[in-house]
Amino acid sequence: MNQTNKTNSKAVKTENTSTSNYKWRINHKGTDETDVRHSFLSNLEYNISKDPSNPALIKLYDQFLSLSYAVRERVIERWISTSQQYYSDNVKRVYYLSMEFLMGRLLGDTMMNLQLTKMSDEAMRELGLDMEEIIDQEVDAGLGNGGLGRLAACYLDSMATLKLPAMGYGIRYDFGIFNQKIVNGYQHETPEQWLQNRNPWEVERPEYKVKIKFYGRTMQYQDKDGHNVVSWIDTENVIAMPYDIPIPGYGVGNVNTLRLWSARSADEFKFDFFNSGDYIGACQDKFVSENISKVLYPNDNNISGRELRLKQQFFFSSASLQDIIRRYLLTNKNFKTFPEKVSIQLNDTHPAIATVELMRLLIDEHKLLWDEAWDIVRKTFAYTNHTLMPEALEKWSVGLMQHLLPRHMEIIFEINHHFMREVSFKFPNDLDRLRRMSLIEEGDDKQVRMAYLALVASHSVNGVSALHSDLLSQGLLKDFYDLWPKKFNNKTNGITQRRWLYKANPPLRDLINSSIGDGWITDLYQLKKLEKFVDDKEFRKKWMEAKHSAKVAFADKIKKWDGIVISPDTMFDVQVKRIHEYKRQLMNALHCIALYNQIKSGDTKNFVPRTVMFAGKAAPGYYFAKLIIKFINSVASVINKDPATEGLLRVNFLPNYRVSLAEYVIPAADLSEQISTAGTEASGTGNMKFALNGALTIGTMDGANVEMHEEFGDDNIFIFGLRTKEVDDLRASGYNPWDYYHKSPVLRQVIDLISSGYFCQEDPAMFAPIYDALLNHGDRYMIMADFDSFVNCQADVAKCYSNVDEWTKKSILNVARMGKFSSDRSIDEYAKGIWNVKPANVSLDK
Repeated sequence: MNQTNKTNSKAVKTENTSTSNYKWRINHKGTDETDVRHSFLSNLEYNISKDPSNPALIKLYDQFLSLSYAVRERVIERWISTSQQYYSDNVKRVYYLSMEFLMGRLLGDTMMNLQLTKMSDEAMRELGLDMEEIIDQEVDAGLGNGGLGRLAACYLDSMATLKLPAMGYGIRYDFGIFNQKIVNGYQHETPEQWLQNRNPWEVERPEYKVKIKFYGRTMQYQDKDGHNVVSWIDTENVIAMPYDIPIPGYGVGNVNTLRLWSARSADEFKFDFFNSGDYIGACQDKFVSENISKVLYPNDNNISGRELRLKQQFFFSSASLQDIIRRYLLTNKNFKTFPEKVSIQLNDTHPAIATVELMRLLIDEHKLLWDEAWDIVRKTFAYTNHTLMPEALEKWSVGLMQHLLPRHMEIIFEINHHFMREVSFKFPNDLDRLRRMSLIEEGDDKQVRMAYLALVASHSVNGVSALHSDLLSQGLLKDFYDLWPKKFNNKTNGITQRRWLYKANPPLRDLINSSIGDGWITDLYQLKKLEKFVDDKEFRKKWMEAKHSAKVAFADKIKKWDGIVISPDTMFDVQVKRIHEYKRQLMNALHCIALYNQIKSGDTKNFVPRTVMFAGKAAPGYYFAKLIIKFINSVASVINKDPATEGLLRVNFLPNYRVSLAEYVIPAADLSEQISTAGTEASGTGNMKFALNGALTIGTMDGANVEMHEEFGDDNIFIFGLRTKEVDDLRASGYNPWDYYHKSPVLRQVIDLISSGYFCQEDPAMFAPIYDALLNHGDRYMIMADFDSFVNCQADVAKCYSNVDEWTKKSILNVARMGKFSSDRSIDEYAKGIWNVKPANVSLDK
């Protein structure tokens, strides 16, 4: 896929085959074709050190670097102007703390936001180079695991486009989300190496490095004024080195910053060890320290893995807070106005320790009194919850916390003491409530409840869909809602239409622009204008042509990347997301078997040809999710090899799902599978990306599907399955999956085929755990209960798809009614309802 070492087959065309004509005419701000071309050639020679007229030395990655630097040059001045204006106007800023930023590739995105795509393409064509080939050299920055990190990336784009003074903080992982290979049907993980080659987008900022403390002990004493003071001493220290990535807004002068922290040893080399012959010991501190930012989400199934995970969370939280305070004090003399100038958003529970670290910095380092510091903390932080599953609410052992962060554990105990008093005043004599709400979970191994800590220390707590927020306040966090109902609010997730339609789907983008103009790029509600074309036969024809073009482009790309051959003339039925039981890829695979059984029975008269595609990664330690991947591939192998399915049904697992793959498969999809058990998915954003590109949704009433159903109308989305209350009622009444096995002939035939070993004849017991999970171990996510409803709904999908006019009308209406689901709307709601941050216009003229 990546062709870093591939040499260009022909010389880069330069004026008179010499670089002399452009050397003295570099305009770093120029945006026409000539300016970009000259910058490209200049960077190729002076930054990459390659002779533009010598093709033998020029690799494709050199071309990518040269163009990226040329584009970056047009960002730098705006980036500097933005920072200067934010400081000079002393604006309130929002700081977005997230363990994940799934940025994907940045070259195409940056060209788009600078409105340089056309000129850059012309410049490369003039030089005899292929823009698509150049863009394909960029390795995805996979600094995230899925929806959480991709949401953070969309939000950065929207904050810059809406001109909001904002900054993202995260970790510069040496190895992001692993690369996935499928070997004999199994997932194999290999290191993701986005930093193996030079990264043109980051700027190292050693002048802003900070020291991070771990371990040690605390010492209490009185200062000269008689105040009790606590010092954290005898610590092991690590250096946090910042790397900045510019985030330009679309068509505006604002360029915000994503600052990623990399761990460095505070004592990189010990000469005494070296001189005594202990060469490994001389560098031991360096190895241990740099492990902190080595890999995204180390396996936490063991003690050392859990300690490293907590280290990562504190490392980037402490570094970010020290940086935020430094920035604040550049233009403010004291902390009285800190919450008026600083808003910190916690993207899920991972950065919750930041609340305690700000307390420590304020009371221990800056000598504020407890009450004053706590008031600042609670006015500064806001917390977004992203889960409905109690087991996903992060907890840390008190013993581990005392060992790694002794001062912070003391502060947490103190916060909990004050909080328990507040609860007891509101609910006197309710000991059970105190136990449920305490920040410390009692037991043999006491645990710190980090989600509760984030909630207590924040002035706002939001869910990410209307259903999710309701379930939080009435279920998972009801005790806290009873105490502070005004803290709770909803901010439904959104996606940036600029990456996910404008950039990812040129055929559909061009049709929309020619029909309603391009105002939708920054105001997605303008897509509503497409509704007037629903009954226009010629427009519907063009719509389906655009859709087919996207399918052909994807088919070409997946054949080139992975050797997978698919027919664009079949229905593309797509489920791409993290592999997890609650997302029910397993139910989709069972439906594939049901379709296979239908074909084998000879019932093919009205069968709609279908290509079912799965993609997604399973956590390395998640055995059952990895078994599901093996199961899907085994089912696919049987189906695809059977001559009876030729031209009717194909099943493919697309390896190594990532942002760049999503940008092809999502525009190509006809049907979007959003089939999680009702009440388990907080929101989902993949559902939005598919719908924005004209795919119809088959889904449960879960997460943001509920709001999509409200926007699209009942006739334009395929809803099936139990609702959340029905799921809860069925569990309460005693759910027995065998009941559904016995009453459904279709389901029984599918299950019997699995139990017979049909899909793994060399090891018939291979998928016994799947059989047991569905029938003997409670079927936690109610696949058996929802299966018949799913199959019937899929039959409705096939019938609708065979009616091209009906399907196309629904597709157009889906896109036309997507206005609500822009990340611009989400961020505008955060800015006005939580952060109280106002736009700061940075003029392009500057």
